[in-house]
Amino acid sequence: MNFSNREQERRQERLLPPAGAIEALVRAENNDPFAILGPHGDGAGGQVIRAFLPGALSVQVLDREQQQLLGNLEADEVPGLFAGHFPEARPYLLRVQWAGGEQVSEDPYSFGPLLGEMDLYLFAEGNHRDLGSCLGAQLTTVDGVAGVRFAVWAPNARRVSVVGDFNVWDGRRHPMRLRHPSGVWELFIPRLHAGESYKYEVLGPHGILPLKADPVALATQLPPDTASKVAAPLAIDWQDQEWMLARGERQRVDAPLAIYELHAGSWQCEVDDVGEVARHYSWPELAERLIPYVKELGFTHIELMPIMEHPFGGSWGYQPLAQFAPSARYGTPEEFAAFVNACHLAQIGVILDWVPAHFPTDTHGLAQFDGTALYEYGNPLEGFHQDWDTLIYNLGRTEVHGFMLASALHWLKHFHIDGLRVDAVASMLYRDYSRKAGEWVPNRHGGRENLEAIEFLRHLNDVVDLEAPGALVIAEESTAWPGVSQSTEHGGLGFAYKWNMGWMHDSLHYIQQDPVYRAHHHNELSFGLVYAWSERFILPISHDEVVHGKHSLIDKMPGDRWQKFANLRAYLSFMWTHPGKKLLFMGCEFGQWREWNHDQQLDWYLLQYPEHRGVQQLVGDLNRLYREYPALHEQDHVPQGFQWLIGDDALNSVYAWLRWSRNGEPLLVVANFTPVPREGYRVGVPLAGRWSEVLNSDSQLYAGSNYGNAGEAFSEEQESHGQALSLVLNLPPLAVLILRPGH
Repeated sequence: MNFSNREQERRQERLLPPAGAIEALVRAENNDPFAILGPHGDGAGGQVIRAFLPGALSVQVLDREQQQLLGNLEADEVPGLFAGHFPEARPYLLRVQWAGGEQVSEDPYSFGPLLGEMDLYLFAEGNHRDLGSCLGAQLTTVDGVAGVRFAVWAPNARRVSVVGDFNVWDGRRHPMRLRHPSGVWELFIPRLHAGESYKYEVLGPHGILPLKADPVALATQLPPDTASKVAAPLAIDWQDQEWMLARGERQRVDAPLAIYELHAGSWQCEVDDVGEVARHYSWPELAERLIPYVKELGFTHIELMPIMEHPFGGSWGYQPLAQFAPSARYGTPEEFAAFVNACHLAQIGVILDWVPAHFPTDTHGLAQFDGTALYEYGNPLEGFHQDWDTLIYNLGRTEVHGFMLASALHWLKHFHIDGLRVDAVASMLYRDYSRKAGEWVPNRHGGRENLEAIEFLRHLNDVVDLEAPGALVIAEESTAWPGVSQSTEHGGLGFAYKWNMGWMHDSLHYIQQDPVYRAHHHNELSFGLVYAWSERFILPISHDEVVHGKHSLIDKMPGDRWQKFANLRAYLSFMWTHPGKKLLFMGCEFGQWREWNHDQQLDWYLLQYPEHRGVQQLVGDLNRLYREYPALHEQDHVPQGFQWLIGDDALNSVYAWLRWSRNGEPLLVVANFTPVPREGYRVGVPLAGRWSEVLNSDSQLYAGSNYGNAGEAFSEEQESHGQALSLVLNLPPLAVLILRPGH
């Protein structure tokens, strides 16, 4: 733009800014729009008002209170730029004529700085505990005017604008104010409402970037659409106060914890003629169906695979891009909160899978968010995950550390979530995770540990203890890292529990053997007891074990149809009587034959067959016993709760042990992992008299052969297995017996 001398004089007369600043505004490169736009004093009590509205036909200024016409803003030679001088400074409205109609609103550039200094300080420090109410799109009132405050962190951007339907996605219309030194850009847009879709247009150091979704969005469009949505604050009539107050007691380490893991989109849904998902059920529909089912089966908790918004359904949620927004696939944030409330009213806890390890490379997401490696490490040897084609959070950056910390607290506090299961912890702990020599960067001491991720995990667990009392944080961690569930005070990572991946691998490897060969693998079932109390463990049979060609749980079992079901019942009974909390993936509870497919609902039709109903009945009975008998849950984190009786009978593939409550009440567990019934098998016991069968996994109740002991056995004064007394039992084939003394 070349201006003549006369034009330059006219610009000065009209108090227009220098031409260079205008040019930058027109090119959408001006990083300080408030220096040009909005009201500016003339030094004599009046004001100059400027507005940049590309495509507007005319602009008038109205008094904000009386809505009387104060005058016009004149169109400048620069298309879209309007300016006018007014002798008296007062609050005003802009009445804008567009080709499509008239718009009346306050001027976004008439409002002062928005975020408080303490908010910005805490964010920069990495310790803002409620970013979901600070950054992002917040419905708010400024100077008595309702609208939306947008705020986004992009410290290396040259300019950031909010775009949406409200400004025809034109990045020139709403450039934001940069708050130094935090790198947060902010803007208040009056009269916007909840439900508006928006993104950020970011001018990075090297040019314009693809439109970016809001990292702190509270709601999103339905995928495959990728925009963020303005959300109202959660308005939930929480009725779970009793649950929340008692949660700490319910979730103590000596309480029963039986978790039903599920994928919300494929547990049950509306299907088309060929069985494919036609429509996901919404949270209200899931609540109606899922809660009674879980309640009837006796699980204490459900665990949802990640429900944070994610662009690719095939990632099952493990590649989320909206760490503060429930997926629009299943309804609104309010509906999700109401679902949690309904679970609590039914005495069911809710655990969410949560992913602080990595995020996808989608261009509308966090990758190169401001044109630089902002959320991720800049070096691909640190920041790119080869296995998953994802980027790794740079948790050493205080703002990223705080962003993820705030995400965790968002779910725990705003949605009353009872626990977070942290995904892929092993990949966070080690810089050389799944990398060959030369493909990773050592830490500052030259080691392989990721010191900043370790610090983050410890800080997370300490903060959750403080901010969400009674909530659980659970590690999916597959290495021998020491002290995962030890307190941070004693040098541990501070998790409540760790998934016992070693037990899972060993026990599944054992049960997949043909019984003829199990004698050679006998120690695989017993080895878990060598380290069972080194951590507080959850025994997981999760989604990962029934996908990618690993076969479903029942299809892992050897033998004919009868043996497969007997093996499955025996394995589940072994799991429920082994020290450690329990987690079972959906479909395993009734013996689904095919692997889990996120695009199909579970094969519910199988429940017409007695063997499948039998497995389901068994799981329900195991959960009831597990909750009813303290011996099965009170001391599963300490060695006093377990006593071997028979651990070395490899020839017969028989095991026997006692589980003890704190009050000294035992349960006897005897397992026979061959298809051969063992008649008259002697097992030592500590107490005289009658021992009653409380469970026989071969019972006809479960479609078994009903071989056993007619429900009871009586002790004999014959020493066996280190006990002064013993029972002579008939051990059913491929089955587990649980007996209690007395009654």
